[in-house]
Amino acid sequence: MLGPVVGALSTATLTLTNVPDPGQGEAPPGMEGFLQLLSWTKWIALGICVLGLMVAGALMAINARRGEGGEHLGRIGMALAGVVVISGAYFVVGALA
Repeated sequence: MLGPVVGALSTATLTLTNVPDPGQGEAPPGMEGFLQLLSWTKWIALGICVLGLMVAGALMAINARRGEGGEHLGRIGMALAGVVVISGAYFVVGALA
């Protein structure tokens, strides 16, 4: 009963041991310019998100007197979500490069 299972496992083990190790690798030539552009884009996008947070906070403070301050919480949430997405994308692309 265990014969076919042991045979399949030994075949899988032999197959996995024959896979070559690709090593650490290196970035292709000309990648420095792309990473520089990526870094600039990240800082510009994060600056826009900070500006959006400041504007949403100012609008919240102004509209608090009228009782409409809570409406801007969605804008703050979207700006914070943008910061998370931008930062995550930068680190994923940086890890792949």
